[in-house]
Amino acid sequence: MAPIFLFYERQLFVIFRTFNGCDYIFFTTFAIMDKRYSYDDIELAYRIEGEGDTVLLLHGWGCDCNIWQPTIELLSASYRVIAVDFAGFGHSAEPTTVWGVEEYTRSIEALVKELGIVRPTLVGHSFGGRVSILYASRNDVERVVLTDAAGVKPRRTVGYYYKVYTFKLMKCLLPVLIGRQKAQMLIDQRRAASGSSDYNRATPMMRAILSKCVNEDLCHVMPKVKAPVLLFWGSVDTATPLADAHKMQRLMSNAGLVVAEGAGHFAMLEQAELWRASLKSFLKIE
Repeated sequence: MAPIFLFYERQLFVIFRTFNGCDYIFFTTFAIMDKRYSYDDIELAYRIEGEGDTVLLLHGWGCDCNIWQPTIELLSASYRVIAVDFAGFGHSAEPTTVWGVEEYTRSIEALVKELGIVRPTLVGHSFGGRVSILYASRNDVERVVLTDAAGVKPRRTVGYYYKVYTFKLMKCLLPVLIGRQKAQMLIDQRRAASGSSDYNRATPMMRAILSKCVNEDLCHVMPKVKAPVLLFWGSVDTATPLADAHKMQRLMSNAGLVVAEGAGHFAMLEQAELWRASLKSFLKIE
């Protein structure tokens, strides 16, 4: 499930349920975003900690930069760490048009250009992995870390397409048959029952963006990623299954895989010690 974020007295509490039904609670000091830049007339937020070569932290859908707090604490002793709030999340403004992975990647390229960053290391979780893959396929990077990353278009069952097209049919026919107001109520009920938690919590604009991004397959650009890549994956991740990691490993010539046994879609939190050890080894931190 997607995490729940609670803030109390400058503490961030992240609560989510693991694959075996156990609740996992993580907390840390809440970071105040103090940096801003503009892309496509939208104000976007980020934070910087530490000095040295640059590591960019790119969060997943429904999260913000605070999900990276333990990673920031680890890396900022050796690197300049920049944690971004993607457009529509955290302290960043929502896009005014329907963005795809391309637009989100360009927004990160704009930040890199504005700050004069040379050959950053990218660390991306879930949706942030999509952006990391596209960025690294066409820009010079030092290293890439992908944890439970999206980018492989999921295989769809017949049942999935049945649900999608019956829902589209409902939206077309119900207003004619029973009137617009009653039809909208039934459509909203159906959407709430069948949509993902990320989709149901989103604004109309972010729903449109999610629908566009989730259907973008990046397998065709993965062979263009030449930098060393660390894949860190939960063995029981159902959002981006371990099979996706194996496919990425085959498509990217310099990729290695670490499997976090028993972890789900937030393996970097669920298996924190293994995550720390893997990062320290891959990024050559003493």
